[in-house]
Amino acid sequence: MMLSEDKISHLSHVLLKGLMERNLVSATEEEGKIRAEIKRNIISELKIGEEMDSAVRKKIQSFSKKVVEGSSEWDILYRKFFREEEVKRGRVPG
Repeated sequence: MMLSEDKISHLSHVLLKGLMERNLVSATEEEGKIRAEIKRNIISELKIGEEMDSAVRKKIQSFSKKVVEGSSEWDILYRKFFREEEVKRGRVPG
């Protein structure tokens, strides 16, 4: 699920404020560039999550036995295949 531009913008401000409060970045004229990079990363992560979700759903739908979304069997398969996608894409250790 994509977030609205307003929500992504709000998150970028919150994250930048947190980084500044922890002295991980200093207040500079570069704040706009930093927020833009944070936004770019949020959008990229959401896109990857959507791609993984789509791949998992296609895999479940490809079964000869139809599995009903929302059933416990579907939930178990979804979690299992999503984890496999994360490992395959190097997002979590195998």
